[in-house]
Amino acid sequence: MGTYINIGSAGFQSARNSEYVDKSGLIAVVNATLNTERRFTCVTRSRRFGKSMAARMLNAYYDQSCDARNLFADLEIAKDPSFEEHLNKYPVIFLDMTAFVTRFHDEKIVDQIENELIADIKDAYPDVSINDSSDLMDCLINIVSATQQPIIFIIDEWDAICREFKPGTAAMDRYVNWLRRMFKDVNASRVFAGVYMTGILPIKKYKTESALNNFTEYSMVKPARMAGYFGFTKDETKILAQKHN
Repeated sequence: MGTYINIGSAGFQSARNSEYVDKSGLIAVVNATLNTERRFTCVTRSRRFGKSMAARMLNAYYDQSCDARNLFADLEIAKDPSFEEHLNKYPVIFLDMTAFVTRFHDEKIVDQIENELIADIKDAYPDVSINDSSDLMDCLINIVSATQQPIIFIIDEWDAICREFKPGTAAMDRYVNWLRRMFKDVNASRVFAGVYMTGILPIKKYKTESALNNFTEYSMVKPARMAGYFGFTKDETKILAQKHN
């Protein structure tokens, strides 16, 4: 278990230990995109819509370092034909961008992200040869080539850096280039079985269209298939209200 890679299912376990409203149908929607041209997904919602909860759920479901079957056995996703196919079958990188913007406040923040992820990944794959000069994408290319296991990359609050640094600053320019390197690289479709990101405001808000134009974005205005998986529906609210009198 690492800090960023294969972090286990504890985050979702905490949710299941509390009063959890079943949103696991989201997993089937994401499963349908894996290893396809639609593998890049971005969900944008305002605060308190359950974005981080959904990200932790996806991590628990895909993470190959744990056995999360019991966490999902009584949920909607367990009845879906894709449930067994992808359950705990992937190396998963989970990145919470807010954890970095609270620690680093200068233009080197992206370098800090790179360095910490590379160190964690090297620890997770000690037998894979990685050059000292390799950037994160180079490391992931080497690992997938050696293991033949594509990666699930989950980024919670991808726009935290965009909210902290103004467009045109060195940090923002470096971040946009990093996104482009990670997800528009010719090897991205080979390295990633799927990429799932959450954010508060739409991608275009921060002029990152060219870096992320291969992502399917599910926004507040155009939620499409994601509509019922964030926030509470009328029926869910009614059930909760009745339960608590």
